[in-house]
Amino acid sequence: MQKFFWHKAVLAASLSILTGCSQSISDYKQLTPELALDQFFLGSGRAYGVMHNWRGQQSVRFVADLCGEWQQGQGDLYEVFYFSDGRVEQRHWQLNQSAEGEITGTAGDVVGQATGQLAGNSLYWQYVLRLPYDGDTLDVTVKDWLHLVDEKNLINRTTLHKFGFKVAELTLSIQQLDAKADCSALKQQVAEIAAN
Repeated sequence: MQKFFWHKAVLAASLSILTGCSQSISDYKQLTPELALDQFFLGSGRAYGVMHNWRGQQSVRFVADLCGEWQQGQGDLYEVFYFSDGRVEQRHWQLNQSAEGEITGTAGDVVGQATGQLAGNSLYWQYVLRLPYDGDTLDVTVKDWLHLVDEKNLINRTTLHKFGFKVAELTLSIQQLDAKADCSALKQQVAEIAAN
């Protein structure tokens, strides 16, 4: 009899783990503070991140400077990344945020359009990123979860997939520094890096 209850407990625990593996953006609609990209990614920010390979081993770290400009739900987010292996890279996102919380975006190294949805303190969005790889390029699917911790701090968890398999995972924290900051200097730096 005791063996029967033990097996039943193990089965229940296994089912709860399996059913708990998937999440939906709607799971977070009641959580606060509410994430609005045109408020959090406004002005200057700083990000700190760690990339792990498919084995879970730390592969690279980075610090990034960010600056965003918004007008009527349309934004430009400028990013410069400083990697621990010496690389310096840039990205310029052109973003749209609808009144219903739908997010779309494009960038130079994004294939097609990124799409996502805001709910409560979170954003889930997905896109295909073109990465330099072994003298060529490699397209990977990026699945991005962003969770606002408080008005100035956000945690971002990203998984990168190829042929349906997870090939890397990225964890980063982003802090808004000054919502009134001028983006001119970072915008120029992004343009210079892109031109090289």
